Amino acid sequence: MEPGKKIRKVIVIGGGFAGLATVNAMKGANVDITVIDKSNHHLFQPLLYQVATAALSPGDIAAPIRAIFGKNKKTRVILGEVNKIDTEAKKLHLVNESEIAFDQLVIAPGAQYNYFGNEHWKTHAPSLKTISDALKIRERILLSLEQAEQIEDEVKRRPYLTYVIIGGGPTGVETAGAIAEIAGISMRRNYRNIQEKDIKIYLVEAAPAILNGFSVPLGEKGQKMLEKLGVKVLLNSPVSRIEKDEVFLKVGSIKTANIIWAAGIKAPALLKDLKAEKDNLGRIFVKQDLSVPGIPDVYVLGDSAHFKDETGKPLPALASVAKQQGNYLGKLLATDPSEIKTQKPFRYLDKGSMATVGRAKAVAQFKGIKASGFFAWVLWCTVHIMLLVGFRNRWRVFSEWIWNYFTFKRGVQLITDRTNCHNCVPNPVVKSRQITHN
Repeated sequence: MEPGKKIRKVIVIGGGFAGLATVNAMKGANVDITVIDKSNHHLFQPLLYQVATAALSPGDIAAPIRAIFGKNKKTRVILGEVNKIDTEAKKLHLVNESEIAFDQLVIAPGAQYNYFGNEHWKTHAPSLKTISDALKIRERILLSLEQAEQIEDEVKRRPYLTYVIIGGGPTGVETAGAIAEIAGISMRRNYRNIQEKDIKIYLVEAAPAILNGFSVPLGEKGQKMLEKLGVKVLLNSPVSRIEKDEVFLKVGSIKTANIIWAAGIKAPALLKDLKAEKDNLGRIFVKQDLSVPGIPDVYVLGDSAHFKDETGKPLPALASVAKQQGNYLGKLLATDPSEIKTQKPFRYLDKGSMATVGRAKAVAQFKGIKASGFFAWVLWCTVHIMLLVGFRNRWRVFSEWIWNYFTFKRGVQLITDRTNCHNCVPNPVVKSRQITHN
């Protein structure tokens, strides 16, 4: 660098897959990097449902951001939340009223679940986006089982043993399969008053099929695997209303203490202030180099970016997309702007999609190859272990999966917060307007 030349300040909003990949790709560059995140840890969200279903501990799928970048002296980490982006003054305003200036800004805050204008449903149907969400759902599932164990009347016990997962994408399918294994196999053995026939698990999907991102044969195989586990898949069943302990569908309703929302995502509210074109999910339309049209030195990537591939379709919200975009952008920002002669556009290498349905059951497609069953499950396990950050997390997850595979036991069946347990289980009186799905 020339003597006296200003060192560029690059700020990265978000410590997810895209943010981490961007920073890692800038290692060795003569830039000052600041990472801002609402949490102090990087979370491996694809396995968050396993924390909610007592298969893994939170520490198995999370790593402190400071520890990840500890050896990089040019990277600063701030625990905070950005509430306003001033692109003209090139400043960020945080909720604690502090300001941070930047030369180049990378926006990668991920996404949030989409309740389609019904935000009040969150209270009764939590989503799986944070460790806190996963632990609350775990508490609710375990408390429901404990409550069911104490009720002799079969009708009054039924709501505590009913589980409704809304959304037939990979997260919904994986959660439904995991709950089927917990309630139907693992935990049921430890409860004397619970019979397998009493447990009802529903996967509710508004579309005519589940796993819409997969080819039709794999979606159908995934549904058959779920049904074999005892999950009732309700297709063409949009949710009309959610109240405490009851889900109302297009036809009928289901009384349950356990409702999980996994029905689509949208961009976070942070992007609303950006004067840029957005799609119907709030994602920013970006150029081929991931920059925002009309706003110099601002880039958006990951789940918050609307980037079209060669066929004109937007890239899906996948970890592989976020990591590849972060790696591309990091290398781009590591280069001095005056030295860039040609700027190659970002190209996504599709490595396929996969979803696990349960123990030794999964579906996968990559490069024209379609697989299901045990082979797809082994592939799913391998890919997810490799995507985890750090050897410790990889080893712990691998060990837990091996233990669970051979023993059918889940190792994290702990209830640690009963202060609000009266809100975690419903009044056992079944309303007369309830319609039971058979």
